[in-house]
Amino acid sequence: MSENSTLPEQPFIGHLIELRDRMMRMVLAVFIIFLALFPFGNDIYVFIAKPLMAVMPAGTSMIATQVASPFLTPFKLALVTAVFVAMPYLLHQFWGFIAPGLYNHEKRLAIPLLASSVVLFYLGAVFAYLVVFPLVFAFLTGVAPEGVAVMTDITHYLDFVLTLFFAFGLAFEVPIATIVLVLAGATTPESLTAKRPYVIVGAFVIGMLLTPPDVISQTLLAFPMWVLFEIGLLFSRMLVRDRQRRQADADADGDGDDEPATAPSSKRDMTKAPVAAAATAAAGATDAAQGDDFVPLDEHEMEDEFDRIEAEFEALNESAAESGDASDPSSDNQTEYDDAADINVAEEKPGKWSAEDASNMLDEEDFPARSATEALADAKLQQVAALRATGADSQARGLLYEVLSEGNASQKAVARNILEQIDS
Repeated sequence: MSENSTLPEQPFIGHLIELRDRMMRMVLAVFIIFLALFPFGNDIYVFIAKPLMAVMPAGTSMIATQVASPFLTPFKLALVTAVFVAMPYLLHQFWGFIAPGLYNHEKRLAIPLLASSVVLFYLGAVFAYLVVFPLVFAFLTGVAPEGVAVMTDITHYLDFVLTLFFAFGLAFEVPIATIVLVLAGATTPESLTAKRPYVIVGAFVIGMLLTPPDVISQTLLAFPMWVLFEIGLLFSRMLVRDRQRRQADADADGDGDDEPATAPSSKRDMTKAPVAAAATAAAGATDAAQGDDFVPLDEHEMEDEFDRIEAEFEALNESAAESGDASDPSSDNQTEYDDAADINVAEEKPGKWSAEDASNMLDEEDFPARSATEALADAKLQQVAALRATGADSQARGLLYEVLSEGNASQKAVARNILEQIDS
């Protein structure tokens, strides 16, 4: 979630109130910019009409075929321009609403994608005005039959250029769409490379649908889409290679001379499952208190942590045996059996937990003064360690989300750090 993990989660009505406030700010920003631009609506229209006026025959001009067109057309243009100019602020408000619900690695990915999306949309509009409009209007006016005077209606012209602005702005978002699809796992660079011919045909089909019925504007839209697709494919390969290299480095750091970890098959392995949860929780709580990202323990540090916590558990069991069960030689065996049974329960019950299950899993001497909800969250953290030891990260993730909604502040911080470790 957000970096300030100590803040309580807002109720649903709180989110609605925040959304209303941000939408009001967005509307107010567009309205203020519109009021500033409306007196210059005619000047803005003259600027937009320059590509057509430059190629029209001498002595001709644009016309208004409706009574209200001289007023409504600059009005509409000023409003659209206000939204266009206010887009960075609108996206800033949108980002401020969703950012608290994102993890740090999601923020690191979303911020450059949002910024580059705005820049690419503006570049698409500039490309349409500087390159596409002169070529398209020169072609369209040049093919007019002899004796036909070209007098374009101002309303139709505005609708035409706004459509092209929108089409080229979206077309320049192709690299962003390609990168997002690859990073989301919906496709791979290799699959996109194999489908390149279909992508090229699709680009020309989109150009045919979004541009006037002439081959020039269709080609001017389809060719940049193809080039931008190749650019997005190039960056996708770079990001995938970087992610694979970081994953390989992480695997190399985690692998030692020992055999890879497998499902617990002995008493010692079964005993280590809750111990791993305690070690992970201790490390996560320390990092959360310091405000740093979760840093997992290496193999030797984790083994030392296992031994230390096991020694503490054995000392507690010995003191309990000396005080109450010294005469029963089978008490230690019974304690070990109960511990193993608890682990089996944790592994066999990946679904919902109750407060009674949590109280059965936890010893009051090991976890004193804990409420039923906190004990339930601790039990789920123990089960997360057991599930991660078997490679069941998806089930562990579900339990961690439950801890985020049920646990106390320290338990939520631990759960967030473990989630970041799983996602990294």
